[in-house]
Amino acid sequence: MNEPDNTELRYAGLFRRLFAIFYDGFLLLAILFVVTAIANALNHGKAIEPGNVFYPLYVLIILLLSYLYFAWFWINGGQSLGMKTWRIKLQDGEGKNIDWKTAAIRFFSAMVSWGIIGLGFLWAFFDKKNRCWHDLISKTVIIDLRTKK
Repeated sequence: MNEPDNTELRYAGLFRRLFAIFYDGFLLLAILFVVTAIANALNHGKAIEPGNVFYPLYVLIILLLSYLYFAWFWINGGQSLGMKTWRIKLQDGEGKNIDWKTAAIRFFSAMVSWGIIGLGFLWAFFDKKNRCWHDLISKTVIIDLRTKK
């Protein structure tokens, strides 16, 4: 980390993180909307629903694009567009950007954090570094880039 010696590392709180996810959700939704429109056009104007032979491929593409959206930003600078807006940054335990493997672990374990009625995210209220389950599993932390007053 290239932080001045007189600043103390601050960990991003859960609400800043959720607001960043909300922003990123809208951006990702726009991308997935275009993909869905193309998929529907290729399916003769019909939605690709469960039972359709292309449904597993469609779900895989949606999942892959979602992963790539977050992973690319996390690996290249540690901040998605939503994270930049809310001035928070992802880093590993040594203060460095993460790699593709860590991004995959973090992304898929975050799905578990959401899937269990958000309990994985609520863990941030009990952790000294405000880490959620997926942060603990991937050995990452989200820092708050705002300067102290």
